[in-house]
Amino acid sequence: MSEKLQKILATAGLGSRRELEKWISNGRVSVNGSIAKLGDRALSSDRILVDGRPIKINLDNSPRVLMYNKPEGQVSTSSDPEGRPTVFDQLPKLSVGRWIAVGRLDINTSGLLLFTTHGELANRLMHPSYEVKREYMVRIHGEVDEVMILRLTEGVILEDGVSSFQTVKAQHARTSGDQERLSSNRWFRVILAEGKTREVRRLWESQGVEVNRLKRISYGPIQLPSFVRSSEFIELDPKQVVSLFNEVSLRPPQFSERNVLKDIRERKERKLRARGSSYR
Repeated sequence: MSEKLQKILATAGLGSRRELEKWISNGRVSVNGSIAKLGDRALSSDRILVDGRPIKINLDNSPRVLMYNKPEGQVSTSSDPEGRPTVFDQLPKLSVGRWIAVGRLDINTSGLLLFTTHGELANRLMHPSYEVKREYMVRIHGEVDEVMILRLTEGVILEDGVSSFQTVKAQHARTSGDQERLSSNRWFRVILAEGKTREVRRLWESQGVEVNRLKRISYGPIQLPSFVRSSEFIELDPKQVVSLFNEVSLRPPQFSERNVLKDIRERKERKLRARGSSYR
């Protein structure tokens, strides 16, 4: 059964559908010897070339998704002209397709980043129309009152439009000593459903306060567990992958029994490694 060409390429992990539509429009893609046009359909068995190079299409492989605990100091691009370390440096190599980052975190933000080989999944998870929730822990330097929180949840005009948090919750210190130490540096838990550039920081800074720590702790249904340490990644299990597909109304993949058994074995190995490292 034929599919739209950009969908085949996206599902195979070559990029987002929007990006691949540009490739096709610019004449970079050919099918069976003919330059493709936007709207063309193809089969996974067709000979598809990008920039004259054959693309290996294997749609039978189950999509893979990684969660990565990004530390501060890494950039979210595949390469950096300044030579700074990137989040892609730590990821496993792929024989087919490529890892696509689901959104970005700036160099001073840590926490959860998702990577997938499934371009359409990545595209939908990032698209504003699906309103996938992102949750952050943020430490604020400055005075925060209820009026400010109300403004942040009702909407603030930024240079690229109106933005707001869905929720803002203060995280209270556990002891009086902590309360005294954190009197001017308080932690908040915030949720938003967009992915504008530096949106969390810009929202707070619009109120005259400073963000001095920022960490993403969840993306949609996926939460960053405590056992995934900074600069480490783990692969999501089939149930978690399906939950991401359901989150963006995308038909979930069918995982073969072989893939499920392989995942169970790898997860057991990861737990044993994590347990061993905790005793070092």
